[in-house]
Amino acid sequence: MNILVLNCGSSSLKFQIIETDLPLIETDADMQRAKGIIERIGSQALITFEASGKSPVKQAVPLRDHRAALDFVVRWIISPEAAIPGIRSLADIHAIGHRVVHGAEKFTRSVIISDEVINGIEDCIDLAPLHNPANLKGIHAALELFGTGIPQVAVFDTSFHSTMPEKSFLYAIPYQLYRRHKIRRYGFHGTSHRYVGYRYRQLMHIEREQTNIITLHLGNGCSACAIKKGESVDTSMGLTPLEGLVMGTRSGDIDPSIIEYLMHKEGMGIGEIDTLLNKQSGLLGLSGLTNDMRDLIDEEREHQDRRAKLTIEIFCQRVKKYIGSYLAELNGADALVFTGGIGENSPTIRKRICEGLEWLGIEMDESLNAEMRAGKEGEVQKQSSRVKILVIPTNEELLIARDTVRCVKDAPRRW
Repeated sequence: MNILVLNCGSSSLKFQIIETDLPLIETDADMQRAKGIIERIGSQALITFEASGKSPVKQAVPLRDHRAALDFVVRWIISPEAAIPGIRSLADIHAIGHRVVHGAEKFTRSVIISDEVINGIEDCIDLAPLHNPANLKGIHAALELFGTGIPQVAVFDTSFHSTMPEKSFLYAIPYQLYRRHKIRRYGFHGTSHRYVGYRYRQLMHIEREQTNIITLHLGNGCSACAIKKGESVDTSMGLTPLEGLVMGTRSGDIDPSIIEYLMHKEGMGIGEIDTLLNKQSGLLGLSGLTNDMRDLIDEEREHQDRRAKLTIEIFCQRVKKYIGSYLAELNGADALVFTGGIGENSPTIRKRICEGLEWLGIEMDESLNAEMRAGKEGEVQKQSSRVKILVIPTNEELLIARDTVRCVKDAPRRW
């Protein structure tokens, strides 16, 4: 089946076309046929499209909304210029998979999109006001363009973490606030944590119930996840993606009283503080330079920048704290898995995170670690290490495509 995977932001649209099918899942014979991104929808949009095996095509085109953006994508997909193998018309797109950020407690697994599902996603907007409305724009655009003849599936970032027990997801605030408003920890990056957990099982040749690992998704957004018997039992993000690790522009964990303190000292409103914590903090706020870890490492190495060095230290220390707490929660883990843009591509950060964890049985082989970058996967621990250390590139789009096939065929979930 040819699956069109859509990931819509407030002014962006990312897509991939992936050929996959349930009989092929065990052999990983999946094919990415095309991918692309449209940015700055609503004005002069910036477009980058790439068909498999060809150079990227870049251009700027005025696109007023997501409907126009998706129409532009579809016209390119079926055009002679793209020449995507197996794609000649809309009939060659067999299903559409949508990334949806928040499913709250309504959606604990991927589902075929219906009017009822759309209403449910709308009900979750209060919990993800920046994300769910954008995801809905993509769903409505696809329904308008493709009609009801092509099945469409919603895959939720939060659903993998729906297995967390109450002791992990409840905040220590009055319980009636959870009952009234569902204020609790939901977790995000679920498709990424779920994918690398599955891939780890493949590499180790073990069953889901034998999977006891800690996964670290480190990129512009960062989260850690404790996986026991193949299920998420704790994760670092909470009600929103702001909680947890230090990220590109997000603060991660802070004392909540800082909010009131800033209101008095700086005269800031709630909206301004929300912007500060989500878009002006993290690596960017600490360093005063950038939210890109690569630039910080270069600054530290080339210019001995004190704040760049401090920012990297704080980033790595926060990850270490979560590793330690999850090792305690899991009563030990079999592996530590790095993924995401930083986790996959920065041997320096992986090394600094693992330094000092030898007492916990985590011993990194520096030569193996230095070789592991640019899409490679494998183990980077010493032979004496009691805990395996792996680098596994994430593939959220593939997971969305496979879940879409599973839902369309009403097949049992394998991973």
